[in-house]
Amino acid sequence: MVEFARRDALGALALGAAGLALPAWAVPATIGATTGLVDFPEKRQMLLRRQRAPLLETPFEVFDQDIITPNDRFFVRWHYDDIPLSVDVASFRLRVEGHVARQLSLSLAEILKMPRIEVTAVNQCSGNSRSRFAPPVPGGQWGDGAMGNAVWTGVRLKDVLARAGVKPGAVAVRLSGLDRPPGNAPWFAKSLAVDHALDGEVMIAFAMNGQQLPLLNGFPLRIVVPGWYSTYWVKALDRIELLNAPDDNFWMAKAYQIPKTPRASVAPGTTDFAKEPISKMVPRAFVTNQRGGVVKAGVPLALRGIALGGASALTKVELSLTGGQSWQAARLGRDHGRYSFRGWDMTINSLPAGQHRLAVRATNSAGEHQFADAIWNPGGYMLSTIDAIMLDAR
Repeated sequence: MVEFARRDALGALALGAAGLALPAWAVPATIGATTGLVDFPEKRQMLLRRQRAPLLETPFEVFDQDIITPNDRFFVRWHYDDIPLSVDVASFRLRVEGHVARQLSLSLAEILKMPRIEVTAVNQCSGNSRSRFAPPVPGGQWGDGAMGNAVWTGVRLKDVLARAGVKPGAVAVRLSGLDRPPGNAPWFAKSLAVDHALDGEVMIAFAMNGQQLPLLNGFPLRIVVPGWYSTYWVKALDRIELLNAPDDNFWMAKAYQIPKTPRASVAPGTTDFAKEPISKMVPRAFVTNQRGGVVKAGVPLALRGIALGGASALTKVELSLTGGQSWQAARLGRDHGRYSFRGWDMTINSLPAGQHRLAVRATNSAGEHQFADAIWNPGGYMLSTIDAIMLDAR
């Protein structure tokens, strides 16, 4: 294992599956799964999916320990090799430019003096659980641990834009950071519609779980877009640009595209379909204290787990031992906010001897819920199939 100084990190080109007919630099090799646990700067015991640039997955047992994911076990995903290895906080500036009344260059000290907000929200990679797609698709072969839940502290993007003065006719807010593209690759940048950027929920965060952001998670500033996939949660944010036309940069117009179909699903192998940028997360539920295997027959079985509602509040978690023919509502734990994980638990009085398939599904306040049938798309995005485990009662 290579030794690193504090806030150092390794990097190399490691793009996720970005769509169809991409330039050669954007077509990734499959990133192989591994069970090896590694330590990185400010990180401990993470599943290594790729070392350069770091793709580090949270081991699933961490999600059974607390609703809040610790900073040193929080997943990591970068796109390009040249990620920031250190940041001079004294000279750092956040620039705001483009279709604004006045350009800004804000120091961290100035940002820290602004009114603060806080939100507990799940940050989930668009390709979380990609390894479960069948047939397989290229990209980081994540298990279910490319996600985490944190208490984010920062300032409203809305308040920063108000200082700059958004000109009439602005339609999008482009966000980019300190990571640098190789060769002729395009700058990693993501955009939000102006109305979304001004909704008061989108945050420029400088802290997670009461501590400064780890370098690998975007120090000194990152965007937090509650309810949306993490491709929009730009790390090491240093530039905000107001656009007066839709953003046609690669990472919006070609990358992170999903089928414009229910559940973003098409028949395996399909390449010709209407597309749209990925955006809102969907409901998911997991069992965390059991991942399958032998349990004792004829005695109570305590089960617990986590769930998220996606872009809407979680309202219900249900379990089934009948192949989905019938469902029982679980008890929900403390509500940390509509964008957070929420714990659930249930005790089954007893399981008769034999094999049992335990399924769990989530429903949100918009009426969205999980389905048992698999989905497929060439990017390996938005897996939302009902989670199920096999129990052998003896």
